[in-house]
Amino acid sequence: MNSRSIICILCMFQIFLSSCGEDDLKKAARLSEKVKLNVDRTKGVQITYSDSAKVKAQGYAPILDKVTLVDKPGYQEMPKGVKINFLDDMMKIKGSITSDYAIMKDSEKTATFKRNVVVVNENMTFNTEELVWDQNKKLFLSPKGIVTKPDGTVLNAIDFSATEDFSLINWKNGTGETYVPDNFGQ
Repeated sequence: MNSRSIICILCMFQIFLSSCGEDDLKKAARLSEKVKLNVDRTKGVQITYSDSAKVKAQGYAPILDKVTLVDKPGYQEMPKGVKINFLDDMMKIKGSITSDYAIMKDSEKTATFKRNVVVVNENMTFNTEELVWDQNKKLFLSPKGIVTKPDGTVLNAIDFSATEDFSLINWKNGTGETYVPDNFGQ
């Protein structure tokens, strides 16, 4: 070995020693203690929601990630979307929700549907980019969306809210186009 090789090796050794100091290792250890999480992934998940011993909804998610954090409440994430069918007392489908992404936060008792959210029932179709189900209030909420009714009425709804079964819907500041029957007012 010549003197150049030895000098080169010593320089590299010095760089390796100085690149990661003791303080850096302590900081990394503290950070890793704070950010501990566990992710359990399940594929092809069937979800059933019941209330008062009656099945109210059934859903399907291609992927369900259950995330558990240290010192924070966990959540369930559906990164590939979800489809939920609402059922009547005879277990027949009376409506549905689909979205490209969803997250359920058990501590807040909410489910948030995002990206290409479509709600369908016999009275309307609602399209939005975000829809939140608040289990405590038993309401669906959305900042804005488009309501389409079977008669062709199309409404741009701001601050949309609906009961769990979408039988009662409300919104503020709506605009749109509606059709009035020829015999209206007679």
